[in-house]
Amino acid sequence: MLSFDTRVLAAKGPAIISTGQAGFIIKSSSGRLLAIDLYLSNCVERLEGNRGFKRLLPQILDPASVCFDIIVCTHPHLDHFDIDAVPEMLSKGGKLYCSVDCEKLVHQLQMEYYNDSIVYVKPGDTEEFGDFELSFVNCDHGAGAPDAVGVVVKVDGKTIYEVGDSCLRLDRIEEIKKAAGELDVLISPINGMFGNMNSEEAVMLAEALCPKLTIPCHYGMFASHGGDLKTFYDLTTEKKIPALIMQQGEIHTL
Repeated sequence: MLSFDTRVLAAKGPAIISTGQAGFIIKSSSGRLLAIDLYLSNCVERLEGNRGFKRLLPQILDPASVCFDIIVCTHPHLDHFDIDAVPEMLSKGGKLYCSVDCEKLVHQLQMEYYNDSIVYVKPGDTEEFGDFELSFVNCDHGAGAPDAVGVVVKVDGKTIYEVGDSCLRLDRIEEIKKAAGELDVLISPINGMFGNMNSEEAVMLAEALCPKLTIPCHYGMFASHGGDLKTFYDLTTEKKIPALIMQQGEIHTL
């Protein structure tokens, strides 16, 4: 069987590739790669010292094995800004777009050498790089990450909205619709812990945004994080909401 990094490089874009937890790779038709919130190490368990944060999904990607054109970290929690993996990924080139509250981590990791490749973003910011157009939007991850963002990615005529870590905020739907327009893919947390939406709320968001496809995330990595896939499956089936529950390492062509 081909290694995961080999399959990523061989995949035809545009495509979405799941790495587990809230991590996704988006590949363009020309082969450019964008990484969102990849958790590739064991840094959370190592630093938290908590059995609830033991990694339960395998480490399928060496951060040094793939060159990413864009790395996005929606907020500074370590399963989204992997302090072991991000510096190594950035050392291979590309740009890092991260929420403004990630600056403390950048300083702690002595990553100032890459300052020309680091862009701190806030809701309302838009960026273009290579094949990708990025629009950063509000999310609500509570007091622990007040500057967290979601991101709308446009590539090859497709629009993907990665919610980031957030509770359900239906009062912000019009902002998302304005940034996204017609939405091909919605990626939403379903774990219902630490201020995130649960499965029922993720389905409510899908009903409000009417994407062509909804992908759940933020489950399966840590015992303490929860995530009810059965409820998500049952509700999307009952309501006839197009949905895809991705295996870790799965590649979905858009």
